[in-house]
Amino acid sequence: MMARTVLNHADISRALTRIAHEILESNRGATDLVILGIPTRGTVLARRIAELIQRIEPSAPVQLAGSLDVTMYRDDLSRSRIRMPSPTELPPGGIDGKTVVLVDDVLYSGRTIRSAFDALSDLGRARAVRLAVLVDRGHRDFPIRADFVGKNLPSAASERINVRLTEVDGGDDHVTIEGGAE
Repeated sequence: MMARTVLNHADISRALTRIAHEILESNRGATDLVILGIPTRGTVLARRIAELIQRIEPSAPVQLAGSLDVTMYRDDLSRSRIRMPSPTELPPGGIDGKTVVLVDDVLYSGRTIRSAFDALSDLGRARAVRLAVLVDRGHRDFPIRADFVGKNLPSAASERINVRLTEVDGGDDHVTIEGGAE
């Protein structure tokens, strides 16, 4: 099957820069802000967004980003391939009273984000929870909407969105779509 590139490295960089600015604007700065990525690629994107926020707003906390493993909170554990849990890492001070921005690479059914809400509630009580995604492809099973989106990419359920990031996959950053009706 032929894969079609829909975002290249420059597109991803621009999208993350825009998302960082939108997060700062929405939160009125970096005060009490925590960026948590959902492993694996969401964690990389969260770190990049946190670095951008620190460049834009030098008063931002040095440790702004962390990761939130949702493996054991998923509702499809018995039906999907075995997943190895990743460590959950919170910035100093935890999430109590903070605005938490969850970051993931692709928003599809909403099941991963629903799992993230459950995992987050075990860690404390956030003041607010927002969602940032690189790609929103539609097809929700749950009423979940991203607050910050890099690219809306309507797609058929039979298509696959592939996000490749240098830190995880090597090579250049890019997003491809493949499959669907031929």
